[in-house]
Amino acid sequence: MTPMNSEQRSSVQRGAAQPGASQPGADRLSQTVDMAGATSTRHNRRSATGWILLPAIAVLLVFFFYPLAIIVWRSFTEPAIGLDNYTALFTDGVSVTVLLRTLRTALIVGVATLLIAYPYAYAMTRVSRRMRAVLTVLVLLPFWTSVMARNFAWYLLEQRGGLIDRFFSAIGIDGVVLLGSVTGVTVAMVQVMLPFMVLPLYSTMSTIDLRLMDAATSLGASRPKSFARIYAPLSLPGVVSGFSLVFIVTLGFFITPALLGSPQQSLVSQVIETRVGDLLDFPGAGALGTVLLVVTLVVLFAVSRVARPATALNQAVDRA
Repeated sequence: MTPMNSEQRSSVQRGAAQPGASQPGADRLSQTVDMAGATSTRHNRRSATGWILLPAIAVLLVFFFYPLAIIVWRSFTEPAIGLDNYTALFTDGVSVTVLLRTLRTALIVGVATLLIAYPYAYAMTRVSRRMRAVLTVLVLLPFWTSVMARNFAWYLLEQRGGLIDRFFSAIGIDGVVLLGSVTGVTVAMVQVMLPFMVLPLYSTMSTIDLRLMDAATSLGASRPKSFARIYAPLSLPGVVSGFSLVFIVTLGFFITPALLGSPQQSLVSQVIETRVGDLLDFPGAGALGTVLLVVTLVVLFAVSRVARPATALNQAVDRA
């Protein structure tokens, strides 16, 4: 066999090196194809998501936003274009009182449900799995009963001669009749709205690592102090979410005030129903509903600024 000279060896080496030399270009081409495929996949997913959401968007536009726009429009244009309905709303001496009463009732219901639901939700995170299932069933049990049935039960409890009246009479306090009062409405609404506070609280608390409190205790903090500086700030998103949900739903609650309240202690929903059903004052009712909508949007905006887990975590770390 004739040995190769230096030129032949160089040629063979260049030939062997050519595939390796072209490898970076092939890698870049493969990466470009992969990126194009990923971009196409994301585009297809977005398109599919848009088509899936289209029926829901259409239903919201037709059955929610369009009627809402008509209500707002009529409040500004009937009987004449302007702010006459809103001026009358704030000067008739009744609407502002009812609106403030409604806001106060919603605030009391929110605070009361929070005071009851917070320890309950916290206990759900500390008990065994079987006991947690029992506590969850107790929370969900009211959803299996009609709202009308629950309110009629409260009607029987709060009426004259009812269980509440008889209980207070037995301890020497006569005449405790909650039916037809704001207090009776508030008590019933607390019971009705309690699950709406427990569930957001538990959803947030179940994600909190309890070892953080143990770590704070090992560093010298007492249990109450570690709870106040670690656990409470981390549970703040659930507190804000649950409170805002209860507060907003209470603002527009109708069944409970209508059954357990009175015309002299009306809330906003009752006044709107009276204006529409009895007085046929659609523009005035629309103006009152628009004001209530603005209050709701303000509460939602405040919640969006406060209920942030990252913010709560940073606050907890700063306080610690």
